[in-house]
Amino acid sequence: MLREITRRRTIAVISHPDAGKTTLTERLLAETGVIAKAGQVNAKREGATTTTDWMSLERDRGISVTSSAVRIETETATINLLDTPDHGDFSEDTYRVLSAGDAAIMLLDAPKGIEPQTRRLFEVCRARNTPIITFINKFDRPARDPLEILHEIETELNLVACPFTWPVGDGDRFRALIDLPAVERRMLVPGGIEPNDNEWDAAEAGGELAWEAAGGFDRDAFLAGTSTPVVFGAAAKGWGTDDLLKLVETIAPPPAPLTTVTGDKRPLDAPFAGFVFKLQSNMDPRHRDVSAFLRVCSGHFERGMKVIISRTGSPMVLKQAQEPFGRERNTIEDAWPGDVVVLPNSTSIRIGDTLHAPGSSVAFPHIKSFAPGMFAEIVNRDIARRKQFQKGIDQLTGEGVVQLLVDPRVGIQRPIAPAAGELQFEVFSHRMKDEFGVEVRLDRLPYDSSAQTRAEDLPTIKTWHGVAVYERTDGSPLVLFGSSWALDGRRRTDPEVMLEDVLS
Repeated sequence: MLREITRRRTIAVISHPDAGKTTLTERLLAETGVIAKAGQVNAKREGATTTTDWMSLERDRGISVTSSAVRIETETATINLLDTPDHGDFSEDTYRVLSAGDAAIMLLDAPKGIEPQTRRLFEVCRARNTPIITFINKFDRPARDPLEILHEIETELNLVACPFTWPVGDGDRFRALIDLPAVERRMLVPGGIEPNDNEWDAAEAGGELAWEAAGGFDRDAFLAGTSTPVVFGAAAKGWGTDDLLKLVETIAPPPAPLTTVTGDKRPLDAPFAGFVFKLQSNMDPRHRDVSAFLRVCSGHFERGMKVIISRTGSPMVLKQAQEPFGRERNTIEDAWPGDVVVLPNSTSIRIGDTLHAPGSSVAFPHIKSFAPGMFAEIVNRDIARRKQFQKGIDQLTGEGVVQLLVDPRVGIQRPIAPAAGELQFEVFSHRMKDEFGVEVRLDRLPYDSSAQTRAEDLPTIKTWHGVAVYERTDGSPLVLFGSSWALDGRRRTDPEVMLEDVLS
């Protein structure tokens, strides 16, 4: 067991849109022989399609709007690579994925540096003390000075940036990398045109300065999330991606014991336990079901084993178990801590559920949900497709595409969808039509803030003007306000009424 655990690396990839995240993932898959050809997001219509962006909307728009996972085998490591959405409207999905990872790859665009979504996702990593490896991409384009980018990492993210490689030139003159720890020159294209002496000298001086400024690589600081190793490259051409893969294999941490709801650490060699960090509906049109993505936290997972759902105490036999690979379905027989396992037909499982072996009760902490900033009533345009409408609502809200609220006076016939942003509504509408054959209309509601409350406070709240009260899926009441100013005002004038932020 120890050998299998120490091989595992479970690592998420975060970036701003268009930084090349999915292209990087494809290149790593191609380099390790998982796929024969890497698809690029910006060239899908003419070339290969991508593995992780499998949804039709993702292929059409060239963005990632749902998380995905793939497994990569190398000589020394089994890497579970978690691809995150790169749009801010899906930060909640990203947070769930990061909860399943032991480290993260932060992808930066060399011409642009740190961008807003990267900064937001980094803050989630920081809150979890997640170790981060940085890949500065697109050096085959006119790029910012590498010293300037490292300075930005240190000043804006408060991370010590320790470069392991250094670029020689950029754009059309990006022809080589310098391995700083080994002090070796390496051509990107063997036999290609070499940089001139001035280019070599300038790069070596810059790299040496940056390496000394970082004080060399401090593994303890990296594992604490205060220092980041940095490599440079161009994922679309496969330049520098081997350096990134080497860092993942050699310095990214293997799985560690996770904290349970009681505050104890679950030993890795304890009986099987894992938590569900994602649900995904209709990954394959031939199999209209719900798949649960499970992170194994302890013990040996075996297909066919009996487990207990901690939330309900109900038993479940895991007859089907699959290796994650975009939308592909490959049966696996076993898995170890750090691995991600896909469980098809998981209609009784919810996001955040802990599954454990009988007689070894445990629960891992609930995964947070984020406060929505937009609300809309979901209207079925075709009443004849009522069953499909309800199935779509159940599956898509269950996997977290949008949340779900219900007016207790009306019931589920007029559900309310809260969301973080406009793209969430667009994805929800697209998937309702594409996967369930139901056209919906989203009628916006005049609210942008919300707060949790107690049943005993509802009589007082119902006397207020400009608010609405709905129920969440767990039956708890939620109060909607027209603005954050209105919410703050009620907190001041009615301090005895519970109005807690929606982050649970």
